Amino acid sequence: MVDSAMATEAMAGESGGPPCPFCGRVAVVHANALAFSCWDIAPVSPGHLLIVTARHVPDFLAITPQEFGAIWELAQKGKELIQRRYHPDGYNLGVNVGQAAGQTVAHAHLHLMPRYRGDVDHPRGGVRAVLPNRRAEPG
Repeated sequence: MVDSAMATEAMAGESGGPPCPFCGRVAVVHANALAFSCWDIAPVSPGHLLIVTARHVPDFLAITPQEFGAIWELAQKGKELIQRRYHPDGYNLGVNVGQAAGQTVAHAHLHLMPRYRGDVDHPRGGVRAVLPNRRAEPG
């Protein structure tokens, strides 16, 4: 679970920016010693879950192997919960590292996004569709 010392330390954003939304009061869905999950406040699809490091670290690629294991454990628990509640047809898992990649919250987290048949016309290519000219064509 997020301890108060970590939360206090990370409350001020990088360079005096806004406070980290993950280090404040968050409605936790699941937690272990190194990570927690919460529902995305602007979900891409019903059941969109975030799995967040308890330690405030901006770069997902800088987390420890232990933190990665803790995140993966919660991703599996989250998938079970989403499956029971929402019955999706598939999932995308995503991580944004750096502003150029679309990262808007400087705290390492994994997106677990349920997908549903028909939510886009042509889902082929999945996360490759982030760059429209790289998207796989249907067929």
